[in-house]
Amino acid sequence: MADARAPSASSAASPTFDEVFCGLLPRLYRRAVMLAGPRQSAEDVVHEAYLRLAARPQRFLAHPEPYAYAFTTVLNVARDAYRKDRRQVLVDGLEGVEEAGAGGAPGGAPGGWDGGVARRQSEIEAVRLLGKLSHRQAGIVILVDLDGYTIDQAAKIMKVHRGTAARHRARALDRLRAYLVESEHGQAGR
Repeated sequence: MADARAPSASSAASPTFDEVFCGLLPRLYRRAVMLAGPRQSAEDVVHEAYLRLAARPQRFLAHPEPYAYAFTTVLNVARDAYRKDRRQVLVDGLEGVEEAGAGGAPGGAPGGWDGGVARRQSEIEAVRLLGKLSHRQAGIVILVDLDGYTIDQAAKIMKVHRGTAARHRARALDRLRAYLVESEHGQAGR
């Protein structure tokens, strides 16, 4: 009878696929928005990643870093979706957002709480800038600069050589700096 309880006790102690994946959802959604853009697209990417991971849950659960494994799947799904949709012409949806959020804090109090408008604008700008990068470049920037992984760890997660990861990150940061300088000159000319 003691033997019959041992397997159930050990299976109850180890987390299930859904428990582990659901624990990672908030972080995966935030990163998916940075890769896929609009919220609906990000939700679709995370859902598709869930389906891919659920097909082989033992691989996901056995991985030493489940977030890294899930992030790589999200990145692959986002890249696949981009390749599938790249022939479609996308309309920039940020034109009206910049004008709507130009006010400051409620009541005109400078430096006061603005209801989260400034934070949302910065998130939209980050997503817009990351969207100008390739998926590999955006993935490396997210892993290293936002998630705090080292270049070596990010390279292992992305399954590329360390030098390739470093080169992708350097090129991504150069492109981001160029976009920022370009937009700064455009702002000065107004």
